[in-house]
Amino acid sequence: MSISTLCRATLKPLLVTTMAFLCAQVLAQNPLDFGSSIKTADPSGHVWQDGRMYLYTSHDQECQADFWMKDWYAFSSTDLVNWTDHGPILTVDDLSWADNYAWAPDAAYKNGKYYLIFPAGTGHKDRVNPERSTKWMGIGIAVSDSPTGPFKDAIGAPLWTEPYANDPSLFIDDDGQAYLYFHGKNADYQVAKMADDMRSVEGDLVKMDMGGYEPKMEGPWVFKRQGLYYFTMPENNRELAYYTATSPTGPWQYKGVFMQSEGGNNHHSIVEYQGQWVLFYHRWLSRNTQCANRQKQRHSAAEYLYFNEDGTIQEVKRTEEGVGDFMNKVLND
Repeated sequence: MSISTLCRATLKPLLVTTMAFLCAQVLAQNPLDFGSSIKTADPSGHVWQDGRMYLYTSHDQECQADFWMKDWYAFSSTDLVNWTDHGPILTVDDLSWADNYAWAPDAAYKNGKYYLIFPAGTGHKDRVNPERSTKWMGIGIAVSDSPTGPFKDAIGAPLWTEPYANDPSLFIDDDGQAYLYFHGKNADYQVAKMADDMRSVEGDLVKMDMGGYEPKMEGPWVFKRQGLYYFTMPENNRELAYYTATSPTGPWQYKGVFMQSEGGNNHHSIVEYQGQWVLFYHRWLSRNTQCANRQKQRHSAAEYLYFNEDGTIQEVKRTEEGVGDFMNKVLND
């Protein structure tokens, strides 16, 4: 019996107040509890052949300076409440072409191998005098025989050097074709086909038809449901919005915002697990911090996501409970 089911089953009339309080503490699963004070962001959710939910995340260093990040983590769970920490699964020390900016990763399984696609870079971003900035970022691909690594840089270089790019998202369609979407400097709303060996892109980067609406964006996430493709992203780098299409490369039709901004940037993934659709995202919170100024740092979180009959996404609200009652919901639905 899951913890959440036990809590609900033991709420006896004379103990309602006490037990409700204790169970509320157990069920308050946002941010996700990875068993330590680790700060994670950009959670990429995937369900592999073993039936577990895997999250691939970036890792915020404690009180880090300007997103100087050094490694990527993986976590797995069968109930979305109790998580196993498998990281770090790759670090910038493992790369010959980058030494910083271990930002939002994604993952894929193809041809019997697990792939971690990731952004990394070099240089320094001068926010006071941008013309002096030397920062550059590219997208790498790493491979492993295990979903939890260790991962090894597959080609010893970025997939390309121009344009500057980060926030990659891999989508593998039903026919096995892998598509790469990304955020880049003057290069948003673009897609590339991955080669079958997942070590290069085939052809050119293609600018997609977004129906005439192309707001500033960060990390995209593409998924398919009931024959419809969804292109989702943080619009204006803050609120989560989406488009739909009948092809993984568009043309796309804008549908609107489904999660409002909380103030800081957001980065997400959407995945179905045991019949429930789940939105993973991150929040900016000043908890479990060692920073003297109590600066907010990022923490991975999760919410249920629901669709209307016409396929549109219902608005998602941030909650403290998140998916803490996941197993109870699975058993009762």
